Amino acid sequence: MCRNIRQLHNFEPPATSREVHEAALQYVRKIAGTTKPSQANQEAFDAAVHEIAHATEHLLAHLSTSAPPKNREEEALKARARAAKRYATA
Repeated sequence: MCRNIRQLHNFEPPATSREVHEAALQYVRKIAGTTKPSQANQEAFDAAVHEIAHATEHLLAHLSTSAPPKNREEEALKARARAAKRYATA
């Protein structure tokens, strides 16, 4: 999975439309193998991003969990700590 796609479910505050769009864009870029489609493919690329963002918003709206919502700042700190450990120099 693309490292730039982040979990969007069960956060307080909930994921924004922008975050959902950015995740959809990263997914389509990964699948298409390009960050910028040609003019001939731009319409199909944009349509795919729109459809995936819509499906993602639908999924997030219908998921349920008994776990308490995660805090974005705490999760970001944990991710930075994992990265520091992973990429630490000897």
